[in-house]
Amino acid sequence: MENREIFPGREAGEGRTGTPLFRASSITKFYHQGTQTEVRALDGVDLELFDGELAVLLGASGSGKSTLLNILGGLDIPTGGRLFYREDELTGADEDLLTAFRRNSVGFVFQFYNLIPSLTARENVALVTEIAPDPMSPEEALELVGLGDRMDHFPSQLSGGQQQRVAIARAIAKRPEVLLCDEPTGALDVKTGITVLEAVEKVNRELGTLAVVITHNAAIADMADRVIFLSAGKITSIRGNERRMPARSLSW
Repeated sequence: MENREIFPGREAGEGRTGTPLFRASSITKFYHQGTQTEVRALDGVDLELFDGELAVLLGASGSGKSTLLNILGGLDIPTGGRLFYREDELTGADEDLLTAFRRNSVGFVFQFYNLIPSLTARENVALVTEIAPDPMSPEEALELVGLGDRMDHFPSQLSGGQQQRVAIARAIAKRPEVLLCDEPTGALDVKTGITVLEAVEKVNRELGTLAVVITHNAAIADMADRVIFLSAGKITSIRGNERRMPARSLSW
């Protein structure tokens, strides 16, 4: 598995080195449909993800990328293989450890924003900051994603891109080491999608958060340190970009 001393697209000294944040070995995930059919969502995945990188998992619908993301985030468990987060093995972990892992270490962003309609942007973010051990303030999180002037707006008063940026603020307000984004631009037009990707990019750059973005959109791969290609439940290749393209320069 590729382990670069300096991630491509960063200046010397900005790369991440050392022990991977995630280590996945021979991860499988099987589902049964009815009594006969076995669906292999993941089939022998080996992967390392490093602190501070921005990785894109790229593949068509049904390639296994959402299943892999859910396993990385402790939302699902593999059928086989081993998964480590730092020195902790998540495979076989009890629910208390997985809950603590999700609560303290991982922020999730999904295609649909899952905001509470009756709460303002500030109040939606505060739902996380009230239970996190060392959170940033809701105001700081919203400023980070460019919504300092929309804090007291309700979701119905925000555009789709603004709602997604509130979701990102909510995810990063607890200062997670990992930000997992499942098709964060899937429901958005190009211009709006780029503003969301700029927010992810800024979180990765300024907080040093490992950001993993899954998408079927090949254009988004250009903003990554590494692109991990999935097909039929397998990683088919991993490409390191020579230089990360800024999100604002992307088009599709």
